[in-house]
Amino acid sequence: MEPRGRDTRQDGLSPPGSATGRALVIGPYRRRAPARTAAAVRSQQPERTHAARLDEATGLARAIDLDVVASGIVPIGDIRPATYIGSGKVDEIAGLVKSNEAGIVIVDCALSPVQQRNLEKAWNAKVLDRTGLILEIFGRRARTKEGSLQVELAHLTYQKSRLVRSWTHLERQRGGFGFLGGPGETQIETDRRLIEERIARIEAELEKVKKRRKLHRDSRARVPYPIAALVGYTNAGKSTLFNRITQASVLQADMLFATLDPTLRAVSLPNGLKIILSDTVGFISDLPTMLVAAFRATLEEVIEADVILHVRDVSHEDTEAQSKDVEQVLESLGIEPHDEHRLIEVWNKIDRLGPEARARIENLAQRRPAGSRPVLVSALSGEGTAALLAAIEERLGARRITLDLSLDPADGSGVSWLHRHTEVMAKALDEGGRLAMTVRVDPSKADAVRSRFK
Repeated sequence: MEPRGRDTRQDGLSPPGSATGRALVIGPYRRRAPARTAAAVRSQQPERTHAARLDEATGLARAIDLDVVASGIVPIGDIRPATYIGSGKVDEIAGLVKSNEAGIVIVDCALSPVQQRNLEKAWNAKVLDRTGLILEIFGRRARTKEGSLQVELAHLTYQKSRLVRSWTHLERQRGGFGFLGGPGETQIETDRRLIEERIARIEAELEKVKKRRKLHRDSRARVPYPIAALVGYTNAGKSTLFNRITQASVLQADMLFATLDPTLRAVSLPNGLKIILSDTVGFISDLPTMLVAAFRATLEEVIEADVILHVRDVSHEDTEAQSKDVEQVLESLGIEPHDEHRLIEVWNKIDRLGPEARARIENLAQRRPAGSRPVLVSALSGEGTAALLAAIEERLGARRITLDLSLDPADGSGVSWLHRHTEVMAKALDEGGRLAMTVRVDPSKADAVRSRFK
C-alpha cells in the first residue's frame, strides 16, 4: 500500500477529543490504461488523480470525527469477487490495522455484502465502504424531521441488501402457527420484513412531505417570486455564498457536507425584483443512488427552479472532474446541465488563486460564449456577487414579457398590485397626465396583468 502523509487539520465542527474511533483509509483504485491516440486523449473525461480521491475519502472520514491514523493507495488490476483486492494486500492491510490499533477501515469503493463480510473477518475490524461512509455523514448532518426521514430511508435501503453478511443467529427459525408449530421464518426473513415495513411507512411520510412542498411552491407561484437554486460539489462554497447574498447564518465550514437540510431566503435583485434563493445539499462523486432517490423531495426545489447556479471551486485541482459529477446528478434529475437559458456557472474561491492562476481563469471565462460565460466570485470576500445578481436578473429578464401600461394616477391600489406581482422597470407621468408604467412579468402571469389593466 502506498502511504500518504497524515493531514492533521481539524474541521470547525469537531471539538478536540471528539474522535469516535481510530480509522485506516485505503483507496483501492484501478490502474489507468494509457490512451493510444491523440483523439482518444482529447475525448477522455476529466479524471481525478488517485491522491485527490484518497484525500477526499480521508476528509469524509474526518467529517464523522474519525481519527485517521493512516491512509494509502492500493493499485489494483482486476477486482476480486471475494475481497475486491488481492490476498497479499489483504494480509498487508491486516498487519497495518493491528499495528495501528485501528477499529475501522474505510475502503473508498462500493463493496458487495460478501466482500465487506470477508474483509471484516480478515482484518478483525469494522469495514465501511464509500456508500456506507456517506450515509453515516448524512445521518449526522440531518437536523430537520424531513432530512432524518430521507437519511433513514437511504440507510434502510442500504441495510436491506446487507443482511446476507449476517451472523449465525439470522439462520435460526422461529416457530410457526398451530399447535405443533411449523418451520416459521428465519431471523433474516424477519429482519427483512421489518425493514420493508419501516421503508413503506417512511415513504408514506415522505409522500406527505412532497405534497406539503408542492403546496409551498404553489403558494409562491401565486406571488411571482422566481426561484434560484444553488447546486454544486460538496465544499464548493454554496452555503458561504448563500450567506453572503442573503445575510443569513446558515452553517458554513471548510469540510465535506457541512450542511444537509435545504434553506430558502428572499433576495432583492438590483432592479427590485424579488427572488427566492435556495441552498441545497452538496453532490459528490459516486453519490449513492438511494440517496438521490431519498432526497428527491428536497431536490425538487432544484427541479422546479427558474435559474440554477452551479457553484464550482475553481481553486481545487479537480474542479473539472467535480463539475462533471454535478452534471451527472443533474441529468439524473432530468435537468439539462448545459441549458444556457436556465443554468449559470459560478466560479467560486477566486480569492485563493495566485496572480497567474487568476489570469488564466479569467481568460478561460472570457473565451466562453456570452450565453454560457461563468461569473467569477469570492463568497468569502464578496467580490463578484453584484455581477452574479445582475446575471441572475438578466437571465430571468430574458424569459419575461415586458408590458407598457397606462394607469389613472389615482389608482393607488393598481400601482401597489403591480409592485407586488411584477417587476416595475419604469414609472412616469405622460403628457396626458396618465401614469405610464413599464413592467416585466413571467409569461404565466401576463394574462392576469392584461385583464386587470386593459
